[in-house]
Amino acid sequence: MNGKLIAECCDRAYAALVQHTDEIAALDQQIGDGDHIYNMLRGLEALRAMAPQIEAAEMGQALQLAGGKLLSTVGGSSGPLLASLLMGMARAAPREAGADGVAAMFAAGVDAMQRRGKTGTGSKTMMDVLIPVAERFRELAAAQAGVGEILAELPRVAERGMASTRDMLALKGRASFLGDRSRGHIDPGARSSHVIITAICALLAESRGGPERSHEEVS
Repeated sequence: MNGKLIAECCDRAYAALVQHTDEIAALDQQIGDGDHIYNMLRGLEALRAMAPQIEAAEMGQALQLAGGKLLSTVGGSSGPLLASLLMGMARAAPREAGADGVAAMFAAGVDAMQRRGKTGTGSKTMMDVLIPVAERFRELAAAQAGVGEILAELPRVAERGMASTRDMLALKGRASFLGDRSRGHIDPGARSSHVIITAICALLAESRGGPERSHEEVS
C-alpha cells in the first residue's frame, strides 16, 4: 500500500460520492445544512488535483499530504475531522501493509478523528460507521481472516452502522437542534462514510484479483 494506491482510493471514493450526490444532499437537507456532500467532493477534487505528489510519496507521507490538503480545503466540520483521520493514519502507517498493520493504522486514524470530534457511537454521526468498522477490522485481522473475507465484511459493518443512525437522536451538529425531529433520518455523514468504505473495499478486492464490483454498484 503506497501513495499510488492512496491516490486510487481517492479517485474511487470521489466517483462513488458523485454517483450518490443527490441522495446524500437530500439526507443532509432533511436534518442539516445541505453542504456535507459538496464539502466532501471539494476535498476529494483537491486531492485528485495533487495526485502526482501523493503517488510519488510513501504511504505515511501520502496520507499526511492528503490530510493537510483537506484541512486547508474543506469547510464545515468535515475538513478538520477527515484531516484528523488521515493524519492519524499517517502517524501509524506500517512498514509492511499486512492486515494487522493496516487495521491498526485505520484504528489510529479513527481514534484521532474521535478525539477531534469529541464523540463516539450513538450520536448520529459518521462515527457510527467508522468506529464499528475499525473495531471489526482489528478483530478480523487478529483472527487472521483472509483479505477477501475482510473486504467483504467491512462494507456490511459500515451498512449496519449507517442504518443504525436512522432511529438515533442527533447529539452533534445542526441536526442536534431538531431534537426528536432528527429521528427517522439517516445521517448524511454516516451514509457518505458507508459509500466510501464500500467503494474502497471494492477497489482493493479488484486490485488483488478478487471479484470485481464497480463503484456504480455501491448500494
